[in-house]
Amino acid sequence: MKKEDQTYLYLILFHVVIGVMGYLFPFSTKIYGYSIFIFGAYYIIKKQNRNNEALIVAAYVVGSEVFLRMTGGNPLYEISKYGVISFLFIGMYFSGFSKGATPYWIFLLLLVPSLIISTFVLDFDTNIRTTIAFNISGPVCLGIASLYTYRRKIALDQMNNILLNMGLPIISCMVYLTLYTPNIRDVITSTQSNFETSGGYGPNQVATFMGLGMFIFFSRVILESPSKFLLITNLIIALNISYRGMLTFSRGGMVTGFLMIILLLLFLYFKSNYRGRVKLNYIIVFVTLALMATWGYTSFQTGGLIDKRYANQDAKGRVKEDKFTGREEIAVSEIDMFLKNPIFGVGVGKGVELRKSDTGIFVLSHDEITRMLAEHGTLGIIALLILFFTPLVLYLENKFNMFLLCFVLFWLLTINHAAMRTAAPAFVYSLSLLNVQLGSPRKVKKEEV
Repeated sequence: MKKEDQTYLYLILFHVVIGVMGYLFPFSTKIYGYSIFIFGAYYIIKKQNRNNEALIVAAYVVGSEVFLRMTGGNPLYEISKYGVISFLFIGMYFSGFSKGATPYWIFLLLLVPSLIISTFVLDFDTNIRTTIAFNISGPVCLGIASLYTYRRKIALDQMNNILLNMGLPIISCMVYLTLYTPNIRDVITSTQSNFETSGGYGPNQVATFMGLGMFIFFSRVILESPSKFLLITNLIIALNISYRGMLTFSRGGMVTGFLMIILLLLFLYFKSNYRGRVKLNYIIVFVTLALMATWGYTSFQTGGLIDKRYANQDAKGRVKEDKFTGREEIAVSEIDMFLKNPIFGVGVGKGVELRKSDTGIFVLSHDEITRMLAEHGTLGIIALLILFFTPLVLYLENKFNMFLLCFVLFWLLTINHAAMRTAAPAFVYSLSLLNVQLGSPRKVKKEEV
């Protein structure tokens, strides 16, 4: 076995052990959680961010977020977003940020009016600081991360390393889920999203991370598996993550991961020469068969309920009237708020209060797009347009970034079903702004600031 293969295996096994420890000794996740932030800051400062260590640490924080949340290992519930912001600020201190990131300065400024409005309109008994921070931390995290990554030159090897560091903690999460629900048939009795197979945590967020992990390790099967050992290792990890993700019975995250894989394969196929396409044909067939086998096994383990779930049927095979479990009513209410307050919106966090006063039910938005419309008004529309079109313009400039469209797709689909509850959509979006270069990190000229 090559030294590189050994190192990779040790990394995988280390994170398998973290997952096992998290299940057997719950307190260990607190040690793990605190260690990430302490050693992460030390690592960036020691290396002075010469090779974008800030992105590597931030990626690891993002990948570990749901695992730490479900096991109680996060020092603070929202600390991952603040951690990403803090680590990238440290990175900016050493290597600066792009002077051309004007679109994201504008994006951050567009958030300010609604912030000011919310300080006047939120209910008297509302904790204003907490409410505002909860609702605005995701967009702010995206804006700060984008200021760091905008047109920053980075080697393809570094990009793959960033994705690997995001994927490693997802392995720990996968192992924890496996130990948490070893007997699948005992806990799956309907086609509803399942908390038992999601580690007792929100299936929507867990599936989002499993879908992201599925994409990361399938991309490594395609791009980072020069030996048979690495190919088999990455494939086993990817299929196990896929299996655990499907068992959550939450569709959004898994569909997103699957579409990202398809988009990556299409990109590589059209960018390859004849020999490359022949090789990709074999890979596509191989990946398709592997996913079909995983789906078949999942269907067998769930007694066919997974098939009914994705066909939008209940356990008896009847088609459900509501495809989105009430989310469309929330979206409609937010569009109505926008129409009544079209310029500046109702204010950050006020949408939840208005919805509660109308329906008597406290429910958070699942859709960041309609939330931005309701709470930020027309300024929110402009902000969203900036986020959508800026990476597409960069793609026209640098069509080599094979991950760009995948990252934008992940952000767009994730904020439609899981809003920005986690740091993942914000950080993954920011990666689409990187200027990916061929060659090793040493050959890539440092970004001018």
